[in-house]
Amino acid sequence: MSALRTLAGQTAIYGLSSIVARFINFLLVPLYTSKAVFAPAEYGVITAFYAWAAFLIVLLTFGMETTYFRFANQGAEAAPVTGRATGRAYATAFFAVAGIAVPFMVVAALFPDGIARAMRYPAHGELVWMLALALGLDALTAIPMARLRQQGRAWRFAAVNMVHIGITVALSLYFFAYRMPLDPAIGVRHVFIINVVASAVKFLLLVPLWPRPAGLDRRLLRPMAAFAWPLAIAGLAGMVNETADRAVLKYLLPADTADAQIGIYGACYKLAVLITLFIQAFRFAAEPFFFSQAKDSRHKETFARIMDLFVAVCMAAFLVVMLFLDLFKWFIPNPAYHEGLRVVPILMLANVFLGIYYNQSVWYKLTDRTRVGGTISLIGAAITIVLLFALIPSLGYMGAAWATFICYAGMAIISYVWGQRHYPIPYNVSRVLLYIAGAVVLWWGAEQVALEGVLKYGVRGLLLAGYVAVVWRKERGVMRV
Repeated sequence: MSALRTLAGQTAIYGLSSIVARFINFLLVPLYTSKAVFAPAEYGVITAFYAWAAFLIVLLTFGMETTYFRFANQGAEAAPVTGRATGRAYATAFFAVAGIAVPFMVVAALFPDGIARAMRYPAHGELVWMLALALGLDALTAIPMARLRQQGRAWRFAAVNMVHIGITVALSLYFFAYRMPLDPAIGVRHVFIINVVASAVKFLLLVPLWPRPAGLDRRLLRPMAAFAWPLAIAGLAGMVNETADRAVLKYLLPADTADAQIGIYGACYKLAVLITLFIQAFRFAAEPFFFSQAKDSRHKETFARIMDLFVAVCMAAFLVVMLFLDLFKWFIPNPAYHEGLRVVPILMLANVFLGIYYNQSVWYKLTDRTRVGGTISLIGAAITIVLLFALIPSLGYMGAAWATFICYAGMAIISYVWGQRHYPIPYNVSRVLLYIAGAVVLWWGAEQVALEGVLKYGVRGLLLAGYVAVVWRKERGVMRV
């Protein structure tokens, strides 16, 4: 089996948890955004808290997942110390994360009201400690899940995540469908209760994989931390780029409308799910794959071909959503949210560029230049923050969408130029741009033609099929490489 076929197979298996399962979770959006459950202002509270959660989980894991992959592969070849170098890397990474996560949960439990006031949600201190508990448990499962990936145990990885998402779905259906109407005394707390329960079960499933404390290697901790901290900075800056918009909206919009606007923006953001979930599943498989392929004499050509395929798939997903947006919008059944649909194409294209950047990041990871990733992400974070403060007061959440797009496009360009100087990979830039521009032009052209009913969907279906056919013709020989 070729290297590309191996990557495709692992991406498909990881997709059971990160595409299929999370797509099922996406299908819960109609429950959360229906008229009977959460109005935009209530959904805005949920959106804002989980924007902070995305930032915090990166802080808690501190880049140790990628660090573990790197040291496990290096240590497996140089095992004279104990004969279990991979085990030492695993234990050291795990207890490093535990040393951050446990104090975090304690602090949040002791000072929830003060944290809630700083977030401008003084009435929701209980949400702070519930979210902190769920995040701490998730952090403690990160390295065991990384070990499953490193060992190629994709099916077990998928099974654990499927249990997690299954509990989330089951409890969501129970609270938001079976037991309706909601108890107003609990309100948005239902969502946080569900996540604590699901995270706790996942945590318990992975306890048998915990390393022994004796495996912690203090001498190994220092080089691992040195490798990890630039990744952590890059991750934190990356989360500023990904989630700061929903957090900052609370501070830059009028207090009486901020939560509703955050809710509308957050709900419509979900419609970019086909691209964002594919990117996540791809990253799960690609990161260990890239490290394992680095010794192959043709690995750079392989990485370039992967980029072509990746962009083609992302833009096909873009067309699926945008050509049929008037159908997809009903995943948000309350029309009060629909005014935000105009952000969808901007955010989908932004995430395509984010995926391109993730693909390119292989060059600085393989050359141990992880500080480059931190630098690029910090530049992106600076762009994001400046644009958020410049655009949101006048454009509202549209300003947040444009800030996200400009940030990710800029990061992809910077990474490409920098990478070609230090670790040149023969990316087919013209083909990548053709795939992006071709999909955008097809969508724009379809919007200019006034058609209705079956004819409208038939024409758009033909446009989508034509795009896929062109891509297939250009790429059909790649998977045999």
